[in-house]
Amino acid sequence: MTLAPGTIDAIGARLAQVRERMAAACARAGRKTDSVTLVGVTKTFSAETVAAAYDAGLRDFGENYVQEALEKIAVLRHGRPEIVLGASGTEPARFHFIGHMQSNKVKTALTAFEALHGIDSESALDAIAATAPTHAVRIFLQVNIAREASKRGALPDEVRGLLLRAQQMRVEVLGLMAIPPRSENAEDARTHFHRLREMAERHRLKCLSMGMSDDFEVAIEEGATHIRVGRAIFGERSG
Repeated sequence: MTLAPGTIDAIGARLAQVRERMAAACARAGRKTDSVTLVGVTKTFSAETVAAAYDAGLRDFGENYVQEALEKIAVLRHGRPEIVLGASGTEPARFHFIGHMQSNKVKTALTAFEALHGIDSESALDAIAATAPTHAVRIFLQVNIAREASKRGALPDEVRGLLLRAQQMRVEVLGLMAIPPRSENAEDARTHFHRLREMAERHRLKCLSMGMSDDFEVAIEEGATHIRVGRAIFGERSG
């Protein structure tokens, strides 16, 4: 499948708009623009879409399903190897796992992803340990910051125990990740982002994976170091 030129141009234009909004949010918060990593969420989008965003300057990509990500990486490795492997003067794409990690997918995931953003339990940590990794696995602990029954994530009072467990294995906890309650008003997320930042500071964690298409500017103002943006870059997904 080849993307139409109009689609490629639209991805580039939307990516530029998102970067402008990021820069404005950083300016309001007195932060440097390069203190925030933009992770483009490519769940359900094709390898060609990843390639178009890469050509437009995006380097970090978020995937929710291990097998889907591996298939895209295989297509890119065959047709655009420089995206996966890098080339002279060009850095390769970095893939982030941002979905719920199934225990039987951990070993495969460790070979493909820069970081795992959705680790939320001792069982997930134990599944990582069971693979006997030879290097420190980089993770974010997902916190159910609003204690929603419909959402995954460790409860706030479980975070300390998970951090202690992670210290016993080859796991590098980069920081915390959260998805606030859904709302039409981005400002409604501010309290939750602020609480996550305070929690990270208490545990001396430097990174915060928070903020999506509808609220990433508020997340940046509250200290996000990684924002996960799909629709604002790629448009509505098909499934």
